[in-house]
Amino acid sequence: MTKPQAISVTEPTGEEFPKEKYDELGKFIDGMETTKGALIEILHKAQNIFGYLPRDVQLFVARKLGIPGAEVFGVVSFYSYFTTKPRGKHTISCCMGTACYVRGADKIIERIKENLGIESNEITEDGLFTLKDVRCIGACGLAPVVMVDDKVYGRVKVEDVDDIINQYRK
Repeated sequence: MTKPQAISVTEPTGEEFPKEKYDELGKFIDGMETTKGALIEILHKAQNIFGYLPRDVQLFVARKLGIPGAEVFGVVSFYSYFTTKPRGKHTISCCMGTACYVRGADKIIERIKENLGIESNEITEDGLFTLKDVRCIGACGLAPVVMVDDKVYGRVKVEDVDDIINQYRK
């Protein structure tokens, strides 16, 4: 029985990113006291640098850490924070958890879709917004909740949606 061969990825093979971005991530990894148990932290940094985690970035991280690409992909695909697709400049997350849903989150997300002209998990043509429906933001007492980037908007009404979005169009 033959043993599978590992593939070494030294250069990006798909999406072309500037070498400086790979250098920045490599420097971050090399500057760590230890990389043991630091995969999530490294992936957060990578997503901050690249905006998302396409296959080539995941393989770069795997190679730098000396771990299988499948292990990196497993972590990326498990945690909803990570994305393998480009995102808009602003991410709008509409909580669809039970507390938010019973207080009208379904109507709120419909208004957001109408305003942006996209469905969930899509990016607007101008690259300004990505819309996500999430299971729970953890602010049930403020239901229904909409989050734009890291800012939480609580007790949102349908009539508030356009004003919230317009704050980020400027």
